[in-house]
Amino acid sequence: MAMLLIKNGLIHNAVDRNPFIADILVDNKKIVKIEPDMFRDGAEVYDAAGSEIYPGFVEAHAHTGLSGYGIGYEGHDYNELGDIISPQLRAIDAIEPRDETLLEARNAGVTTLCVGPGSANVLGGTFAAIKPVGCRVEQMCLKKEAAMKCAFGENPKRNYKEKGNSSRMTTAARLREVLFRAREYEAKLACAGDHIADRPPFDIKLQAMLPVLRKEIPLKAHAHQANDFFTALRIAREFDINITLEHVTEGHLVAEELAKENVMLAVGPTLGHANKFELRNKTWDTPGVLAARGCHVSIITDAPFIPQKYLALCAGLAVKAGMDGFEALKAITIHPAEHIGVAHRVGSLEAGKDADIVVTDGNPFDIQTNILSVFIDGTQVFSCRE
Repeated sequence: MAMLLIKNGLIHNAVDRNPFIADILVDNKKIVKIEPDMFRDGAEVYDAAGSEIYPGFVEAHAHTGLSGYGIGYEGHDYNELGDIISPQLRAIDAIEPRDETLLEARNAGVTTLCVGPGSANVLGGTFAAIKPVGCRVEQMCLKKEAAMKCAFGENPKRNYKEKGNSSRMTTAARLREVLFRAREYEAKLACAGDHIADRPPFDIKLQAMLPVLRKEIPLKAHAHQANDFFTALRIAREFDINITLEHVTEGHLVAEELAKENVMLAVGPTLGHANKFELRNKTWDTPGVLAARGCHVSIITDAPFIPQKYLALCAGLAVKAGMDGFEALKAITIHPAEHIGVAHRVGSLEAGKDADIVVTDGNPFDIQTNILSVFIDGTQVFSCRE
């Protein structure tokens, strides 16, 4: 692969508040250097004069590739509806690389996505961090297991109300039970050591929870209603495990309390109708209010609930509601990269990071702005001229 030199663009690197004009040198899939007036013999030159340059956008929470477009049941692969405790499930076993919504996401500048199970179950399985390129999931993955999905609130109640899970108390108790059993299972494995005969019988569910207990991956906690935030956090503290809060619909109502918790928040999907009680306080104010209190905020589409291609538009709507523009940019770049544990590779334009780059003819928060080019790992995967 030849070196790539992107010249003279206005760079918004998601690190510095003020943009600046410079060149980006790319080699071997990585950003090598960002400086003005560079020349490199043999490099392919992309003239970005008059254009704006952004990091590839990052989605912290979606089901893209697990929910077939225009298919229905046959393409619905993000919720297991037969077992409320399903931590052994993995998104990588269901992602469809050829799903057209992945192509739409890529063409809209979304270059990294964290995709996984829905919220029907108390424990739903692991999310994967992927890039929307490749013909098989192994080629797409940044992290095969980025987080373990759990859910609070209405969804587990609604899906299992006839099967013995009709209250928030039951949801919390089921999660605690699994964590207690997994902790005991891990202790028995440790005591057995290399003596196979002394090991407890293999349990695929408890085995799947060990990375959570070891803080290798966080719980990714679906929670819209404020009381559910604090139940999730309380359980995480009880078991000394890492957790992120997902959706956070009522976050603006308890922003001061969330700011004390120092936990990463993924806010959305905010566009659309409040189709259940726990969404009644949904507002575009939420991400801005939380960011203003110093919270770590990512903006999410929860695609397909908002089409993935509108991630930048969601950030624009948050800005319209009062969110600081730089905070909104971070909320779809470096913050979600940190949220899903891949910020060492993506989320900002810095030397050493993957060359995931979006070139536009204006502010991507503006609906009239066009994506001119998208690069993933230094390869141009979209051009408006094609």
